[in-house]
Amino acid sequence: MASHRRPKQPTRTRVTVLTATAAAAVALSAHGASAAPAQPSKDEVKSKVDALYEEAEQATEKFNGAKERQETLEKEIGQLQDAVARGQDELNQLRGTLGSMASAQYRTGGMDQSVALFLSGDPETYLDKASTLEQLSGKQVEAVQKIQAKQRSLAQKRQEAAGKLADLDATRKELGEKKKASQDKLAEAQALLNTLTAQERTALRDDESRASRSDSDRADLGNVKASGRAGAALAAAKTKLGSAYVSGATGPSAFDCSGLTQWAYKQANVSISRTTFTQVNDGTRIGQSQLQPGDLVFFYSDLHHVGLYAGNGMVLHASNPRGGVKYEAIGNMPFQFGVRVG
Repeated sequence: MASHRRPKQPTRTRVTVLTATAAAAVALSAHGASAAPAQPSKDEVKSKVDALYEEAEQATEKFNGAKERQETLEKEIGQLQDAVARGQDELNQLRGTLGSMASAQYRTGGMDQSVALFLSGDPETYLDKASTLEQLSGKQVEAVQKIQAKQRSLAQKRQEAAGKLADLDATRKELGEKKKASQDKLAEAQALLNTLTAQERTALRDDESRASRSDSDRADLGNVKASGRAGAALAAAKTKLGSAYVSGATGPSAFDCSGLTQWAYKQANVSISRTTFTQVNDGTRIGQSQLQPGDLVFFYSDLHHVGLYAGNGMVLHASNPRGGVKYEAIGNMPFQFGVRVG
């Protein structure tokens, strides 16, 4: 019976097991490859970081605008509140004057009923009746009309102040949102930079240092002597080459893009507004061929970046947290137009 049994086939079974094991290893290897994509290169990281810096700057300029609105609203609210306080004092004085009239009238023969009602009740409601005024003396009528006018003025100022307080609340909320958006983008950019090896980070710094030196040499070689207020602004900005870029900063040791241009023109005794979105209206718009050293130059379709034209196709600007205040070729960014500050 034993001679009819099929012989065992250990070799084929072993091959099958080994093949299955190999297949599983290949599958795991493929899965591991898909789960862990290749590390982005130094240039890819730089490109992504630059894009994040642009998004952070967009939020920064909106933050700057909200901060400026907040300061304006706070000033206007303070002025309105002061006016309301002064108006209330004047109203109290007017009422005191009318009361003195009524007291004198009472001492000399009894108080006119219309005056008594006015002083004890709601003057606005009571004096709606035309007959009331006819019962008052000329001086009393004048006093009552002054009180009515002052009450209307105070009510209007209080309403205006309430509206501005509501605007201020909304502005403060926007301020917080824009600040967080900018900080989030900068944190994301830094996290990307941290993925590079020490060697890659050093190489990136070296690349940027060489580019910066080249841009500075080009600017110095082609620099035309600038004159007037624009020239003074450019000269001031040059003293800040190498300064840090910090969102919301206006100098003297750190700047964002519009903070630098505002500071530079201030040194030339020229006052320009705070944000890129308003600086576009601080002078006459000009094309690239008309640019002269010291003119403002604006970039990107939403106008969120500004610098100073330095001559020879170069811009001096607060670039980003990695580059700081530096020269750069105007063609490196999407130029929109220039503004000659009037």
